[in-house]
Amino acid sequence: MDAIRSSGTLVHPTSFPSGYGIGDLGEKAYQFIDYLVDTNQGNWQILPLGPTGFGNSPYASYSAFAGNPYLISPDLLREKGLLEEKELAKHRLPQGTSVDYDKAYAIKDELFRLACKRFYERNDRDEQKRFKEFKKENEVWLDDYVLFMSCLLENGKRPWNQWDEKLARREKKALDGARKKLEKSIESQYWVQFEFFEQWMALRKYASDKGIRIIGDIPIFVDHNSSDVWANKRFFDVDETGNRLLVAGVPPDYFSETGQLWGNPLYRWKELEKDGYQWWIDRFNQMFIMFDAIRVDHFRGFDAYWEIKADEKTAENGRWVKGPGEKLFKAIEKKLGKLPIIAEDLGVITASVVKLRDSFGFPGMKVLQFAFDDPGNGFLPHNYHDSNCIVYSGTHDNDTTLGWYEQAPEVEKNYLREYTQSDGSDVSWQLIRIGMLSVANQAIFPLQDFMELDGEHRMNFPGTTENNWMWRYTDDMLNGLDRNRIRHIIGISNRNPNDVRTDSNLSDIDTEEPG
Repeated sequence: MDAIRSSGTLVHPTSFPSGYGIGDLGEKAYQFIDYLVDTNQGNWQILPLGPTGFGNSPYASYSAFAGNPYLISPDLLREKGLLEEKELAKHRLPQGTSVDYDKAYAIKDELFRLACKRFYERNDRDEQKRFKEFKKENEVWLDDYVLFMSCLLENGKRPWNQWDEKLARREKKALDGARKKLEKSIESQYWVQFEFFEQWMALRKYASDKGIRIIGDIPIFVDHNSSDVWANKRFFDVDETGNRLLVAGVPPDYFSETGQLWGNPLYRWKELEKDGYQWWIDRFNQMFIMFDAIRVDHFRGFDAYWEIKADEKTAENGRWVKGPGEKLFKAIEKKLGKLPIIAEDLGVITASVVKLRDSFGFPGMKVLQFAFDDPGNGFLPHNYHDSNCIVYSGTHDNDTTLGWYEQAPEVEKNYLREYTQSDGSDVSWQLIRIGMLSVANQAIFPLQDFMELDGEHRMNFPGTTENNWMWRYTDDMLNGLDRNRIRHIIGISNRNPNDVRTDSNLSDIDTEEPG
């Protein structure tokens, strides 16, 4: 990450307004980038963009490489001549403040069926050339993914270890038979990924041309029911038929007496090392094509991870196992160059995790909602020892700042009011203010906090599976923001990308005394 001071907003594309039940990569995404430019922000942070599985969670994806089909904009498909306005009008929904996944999936599946058919029928020369190039450039993951998704749909979305055993084992005859039987579905899956990346890369270029950096998110572990595990079983702790042997989680702590049992299959790091960590190199390469920087979720797992037997009911009976550490990041850095990575270093962090983070110069995270229990708390701005960090009011896993404040212990409320010299009536902006004025190079805040929204607008409740990943805003909510106030705090905190002053240009300031 750059050492130049900047600010930004955290919001996922599903939260954009749209007429199809879920935010997408169309007009409203471009309008959001324009909003960032207009308010002198420099960063847009998002959640993982992969195709979502269980619970619609961006962190439970069918692929570590593919894009989420339901982020494709039907309106942009109309502009390409793949859909007609009357077809869109038939399905449009009013703007709302939550994603309607059931309706969104039904609407887009129908529209994609029509658009895909026209794509192949019209056989446009330039389009087909780009399509062919896309398939070639992404063959390291794409062929396995489209076959996996076609088989998944054919099997009623049952996990791949519940498919026909020969297919689960990826026996050649079974794979050849599936490719032949599911040819039409496979063609559709290729097209969907092509359209996603056409739309995403166009949006990414627009952001880059406007000076906006996009920060992506990469979960350390992948979902068991994914093309990654199915196609690369030797790299994961599963048996030949796909049953998990060892799984991921975190041990019991202050927040959970039994820990957290995530259930993701663990990596066989020795096998990955024998292969030169190529799977991870390919994964990071894909992310750096898509994003300017990446937040690595559960970074501490690369130093040491909590190993749990797959038949355990809780995370209590696990053990710490040493991770790949520096060897992995050195291998990636050797192939890809300096890595613009943000280390998600929240939770119980040991000295060895800090050493791993700092040895590569990765910035860590400071979350202000965790700060107000003690003057020595490391998340308080006066305790930031250097500027190589990113300050947040909260993340996607936190409540909104207003929602958090309303539920916070009275002792924390009192300290926050003393610290900010305020009465707490403007708490969202008080955290934005102290974050912006901190020494942290980057200051990023959820859009809900700029909007001063309460806990009804929270994005995720960790440890639950219902009613998450649903928050959306309307045009009126974005248009109602006090943009002058945002510009002002960015300006006085030296975070305007058009006018950032550093030690190297302080000599340009006229220091001559008047008179």
